[in-house]
Amino acid sequence: MKILYAIQGTGNGHLSRALDIIPCLQRHGEVDILVSGIQGDLKLPYAVKYQLKGLSFIFGKKGGVDLLKTITRSHPRKLYQSIQQLPVETYDLVINDFEPVSAWACFVKNKPCIALSHQAAVLSKDFPQPEETDKLGQLILQNYAPADYKYGFHFRGNDNDIFTPVVRKQVRELNVTDQGHYTVYLPSYSDELLIERLSAFEQVQWQVFSKHNHKKIVHQNIIIEPINGERFINSMAASTGVLCGAGFETPAEALFLGKKLLVIPMKNQYEQQLNAEALRQMNVPVIKSLKPKWNAVIADWLDNGKRIAVNYPDKTQEIIDGIVAKHA
Repeated sequence: MKILYAIQGTGNGHLSRALDIIPCLQRHGEVDILVSGIQGDLKLPYAVKYQLKGLSFIFGKKGGVDLLKTITRSHPRKLYQSIQQLPVETYDLVINDFEPVSAWACFVKNKPCIALSHQAAVLSKDFPQPEETDKLGQLILQNYAPADYKYGFHFRGNDNDIFTPVVRKQVRELNVTDQGHYTVYLPSYSDELLIERLSAFEQVQWQVFSKHNHKKIVHQNIIIEPINGERFINSMAASTGVLCGAGFETPAEALFLGKKLLVIPMKNQYEQQLNAEALRQMNVPVIKSLKPKWNAVIADWLDNGKRIAVNYPDKTQEIIDGIVAKHA
């Protein structure tokens, strides 16, 4: 069997999930890997057959997606060419983790596309909805990577077509301790803004992982270093708590590791608004920004925050086996 596994390369969540999914797929045949996007930091230890520019959301430096840069760097002509040229018709199965080129290539060429992503769960009618609906964000999310069949990952699975998170083997095998520091990953904030805001909590040791620099910076009680996958998960495993965006993979891994969690959803990113609502319903504290008006909430979390118990069993091979059996 010939399988195309297409992965969204914006951010690191999709790529980290792929580390466990790829070997599960390889048990069923020859797997070609496609990655599109320009914002990921994680390198896959597998050969990537198609490395495409795709359609990436560009992170800003004040807490959100930079919409102007996202539009100006989209290169629609190149995207259209990639869609036309991708030979999806030569594969027995196309499995898609919110990747637009292969999804639209399947749509254009009438080839079935199987979504296996967190976004497939977010789009489910059963997913918690925020009080304010972002119609444009919802429209983008629904049409970014169309699929014929949808299987999703969510903070809470339903044992049907929505599963609990894929926690990669590398994280499952970590030695979990509590060395007293807090791990921070907020890629849509600049280092300067993080230093300014986090300095308000002088008693806390912050370990910040940044997309915006290439060398380690120490500023009083704050350490900022370039994002490094292994260093980051080791920092999380040894932390008291994790402060991060309302993505999916990092909050899920923090919960799995038994860490206190506080999330800040990115502005102009509807999926993160949905994730934030789901986490809020699990009693994870959510704040809208790092502005000083939220300092009291952060201080309360630091002093009184609770760990949220979750059960995320390793069922990745079972999930893949079921999908392949159904669609092969």
